[in-house]
Amino acid sequence: MSNLKYIQIETDANTAIVKINRPEALNAMNFEVISDLSNAMDNVGADDAIKVVIITGAGERSFCAGADISYMVKIDPITAEKYASSAQSVLSKIEKLEKPVIAAVNGFALGGGCELAMVCDMRVASSNAKMGQPEVTIGIPPGWGGTQRLMRLVGPAKAKELVFTGKMISATDAYEIGLVNKVVSLTSEEELSAGPPSQELDKAKEKERAGLVAKLLNNKLMAECSAIAKEISKNSSTAVKVSKTLINKGMDADLETGLRLEIYGWALCFAHEDRQKMMSAFLDKGKKKEGK
Repeated sequence: MSNLKYIQIETDANTAIVKINRPEALNAMNFEVISDLSNAMDNVGADDAIKVVIITGAGERSFCAGADISYMVKIDPITAEKYASSAQSVLSKIEKLEKPVIAAVNGFALGGGCELAMVCDMRVASSNAKMGQPEVTIGIPPGWGGTQRLMRLVGPAKAKELVFTGKMISATDAYEIGLVNKVVSLTSEEELSAGPPSQELDKAKEKERAGLVAKLLNNKLMAECSAIAKEISKNSSTAVKVSKTLINKGMDADLETGLRLEIYGWALCFAHEDRQKMMSAFLDKGKKKEGK
């Protein structure tokens, strides 16, 4: 994992934090980033000690600004097809990963960045996050899954509004339409810990204070995502894996097919030792409570 140029992987207990590390380009994804991210997902997917994955961006300004426009402006249709195919391939790999994936959306998640967030199982955003599919403003439609996954998350009408206008929306708006699960904000007291705001501060000091506030917010975001990951890790990894597959497959199936798949997944877990151990522990706990 040390040979990945644009991806950092940190582990905390049973959680892997996968960080896009290209802050000078707002963590935009070129071919190298896409390749590194694909390799990173292979690594965390193969590590049985890892139960949950968190994806985020380096720094406080951007989760991922999407495709690299400075690269796209020069390419032809054949290269564009290869670029989108490689991006869709890694995003599909994340979506199909057997482990739950949480997007810690810090700052901008635009275009391919929004599409990256959407393939994650949950999205937790900092209050300063901005999300959207602005591709039409530069002459292209979304190409990394935005036209398909956005409508499945927020409905066709809202998806068309966002795609057709290309507008950015706030974390609060994203929460209200169901694009993110939760928004993390600083309390007034937490903001004051970075120093009181003042009209008398010079620009350099105000910028320094703003940077401290952004770091505090990002730390709180990561703490919240880690707490969610720990809650998930307490449960049967087999049951969580099967549940993820059932939900993903059921989205595009009719109800009868989905229910039949659920029965098969449910029954399959009876073959795993997790199930018997956890059921027995639950019953023992109940007996102890009754004995008090």
